[in-house]
Amino acid sequence: MNATTKTIGRNVVVVGTQWGDEGKGKLVDWLTEMAQGVVRFQGGHNAGHTLVINGHKTALHLIPSGIMRPGIKCYIGNGVVVSVPKLLEEIEGLEKAGVEVRSRLRISEACPLILPFHAALDVAREAYKEQCGTERIGTTGRGIGPAYEDKIARRALRVQDLKYPERFATKLRELLGLHNFTLVNYLKAPALDFDAIYAEAMRQAEQIKPMMADVSRELNEAHRNGANLLFEGAQGTLLDVDHGTYPFVTSSNCVAGNAAAGAGVGPGMLHYILGITKAYCTRVGGGPFPTELDWETPGTVGYHLATVGAEKGTTTGRARRCGWFDAALLKRSAQVNGLSGLCITKLDVLDGIKELLLCTGYELDGEHTDILPMGADEIARCKPVYETLPGWSDSTVGVTQYDKLPINARLYLQRIEQVTGVPVDLISTSPDRDHTILMRHPYLP
Repeated sequence: MNATTKTIGRNVVVVGTQWGDEGKGKLVDWLTEMAQGVVRFQGGHNAGHTLVINGHKTALHLIPSGIMRPGIKCYIGNGVVVSVPKLLEEIEGLEKAGVEVRSRLRISEACPLILPFHAALDVAREAYKEQCGTERIGTTGRGIGPAYEDKIARRALRVQDLKYPERFATKLRELLGLHNFTLVNYLKAPALDFDAIYAEAMRQAEQIKPMMADVSRELNEAHRNGANLLFEGAQGTLLDVDHGTYPFVTSSNCVAGNAAAGAGVGPGMLHYILGITKAYCTRVGGGPFPTELDWETPGTVGYHLATVGAEKGTTTGRARRCGWFDAALLKRSAQVNGLSGLCITKLDVLDGIKELLLCTGYELDGEHTDILPMGADEIARCKPVYETLPGWSDSTVGVTQYDKLPINARLYLQRIEQVTGVPVDLISTSPDRDHTILMRHPYLP
């Protein structure tokens, strides 16, 4: 190698492989020890990552989880829709906790803005569905979907528009007129006021301007200069707008391939794809869930998962539906993400369960399939095919060495590898940063 040749960084993508809430935040924070930059590439403040560091809990919604590591650069890529008030609220909360944010956070000027009428549309649409007797999608009501609609329709206000008050006002007036018409005449909801929205946006613009950046350029430069980058996905693969349980999905692409488009880097810069999966399954909101258990009745396995696993949504506080591990679902995730390895989280929640069921496929309309079908209607007709595995009584909480796990816990993990064809490279045994078993490090080739 020529002595003047620069060392190129290694980059890792972290994605959820189920319906979100898999514990991605902890793993992003843990992996950041070997990274110099963390990138969020899709979604909005409908996502929530909870980090537990030395027993202290921090919830993040827009800012990448790497912010909890001093000196790490954090980037919000163009694929993210940004609510400026929520972003500033999150920044201020971290600053009160002693975390320096503004000098380390870079926001793509191409990010579409979430404005008050987007949230109003979101809420009004769900209410209208309910009034009409149709099933709600189960959105967070934060305006994520309507903001992405404006992006795709090429009418969105973007972060860069905040630098130009007259341009912002012209575009806002036109967009608000369109959405107020829908709110009032179709959804029977009140109209929103232009002056209030404009004034608030201009006040907030002054705080955001110093953090605006050409994120694509900065990431590519950092990569050429040898920085390791970590790309952080939100939600989970089965909530992807193309590959999830449509229409019960989010409004963006959650799969690993979107890390390139949502951050402005080439696919060749994505070297390792880490899929995060719980040792069981959960889902928030509506939509099919083949392995769902009764998680509301005390004394049931589902209730054990819900209570021991503290299954409440980080963003909304909604109860998560709980069920057995679904390896056929994970096969679909492995296929669309090109997973390099798995991280199994919440293994400790299974402690004390006598027998564990693991779904290896489904019966669908009289035929067997070993991979999750595409589309909510087909998935709703799936009857899971289970294997029974022995549980374990010893505690796995805080275990950091693989050979210290109970033998049946190791057999359970090995069976997941066999059925899905993806190696288990990491195991999380509690929410704490340090309670992690390392089998193969994503940053080491």
